[in-house]
Amino acid sequence: MNAIGAIAINVFRESVRDKVLYNLVLFAILLIAASLLIGELTAGQDVKIIKDLGLTATSIFGLFIAVFIGIGLVSKEVERRSIYSLLAKPITRSQLVVGKYAGLALTLAVNIAVMAAAQYVVLAYMRWGIPPNVERTWDAPAIDPALLVAIALILVELMLVTAIAVFFSTFSTPLLSAALTFALFIVGHFSADLRNFQSVVESPAVGRIARGLYWVLPNLAQFDVKASVVHGQRVPAGYVAVAVAYAAVYIALLLTISTSVFARRDFK
Repeated sequence: MNAIGAIAINVFRESVRDKVLYNLVLFAILLIAASLLIGELTAGQDVKIIKDLGLTATSIFGLFIAVFIGIGLVSKEVERRSIYSLLAKPITRSQLVVGKYAGLALTLAVNIAVMAAAQYVVLAYMRWGIPPNVERTWDAPAIDPALLVAIALILVELMLVTAIAVFFSTFSTPLLSAALTFALFIVGHFSADLRNFQSVVESPAVGRIARGLYWVLPNLAQFDVKASVVHGQRVPAGYVAVAVAYAAVYIALLLTISTSVFARRDFK
């Protein structure tokens, strides 16, 4: 466990050195510029737009971090031949894979937390000077704690995407790993269409294949609750718990397969 923690901290430090956290500056600039540009809209509508924009930007920024760092976590050690010095230490291959994943998960968590804080600061600024009786007519308050639910599910989704990227990085090239991870991300948001595909095709075999893919491929659409939160609709705690449990099981499965594949690779 100490080895996994040490690897995770090292991955986080490398991310900081690689200027990954600079995306937070870009995120803050984006939100501030957007708040100034749409400031002339009706009070309440501008807050909705900033919420939606902030959550979408958080998801996109996090996705690029998860994919473009995740695909190189293992493969770059192989390409730079540093894998030999790592494995010469008292570190198992499974510890290396899990530690790399944990380090990127920590990087994502820090980024998401800072972006969430920046979004709340911008919303507080936009709320300043608005009479309480006006705010009560909005679908949801500007400083809405429910935003944290959407942000938390975005983080959970990105941790699942990270596990997918790490899985591909254990046996594929970075370019192919990125393409496959993005493909699964897109398919994962349209998995419901696979479930209902058999109703729009004539071939029963194709329908069964599509339904099988629905159960095998990750269902990422369930983590997207941005629209509900922005419009003040409550997200049930049970729904969140099921989504988190689903992600935990899928991540554990992917990491198990990743360590198994990586353990069988021959670096000689």
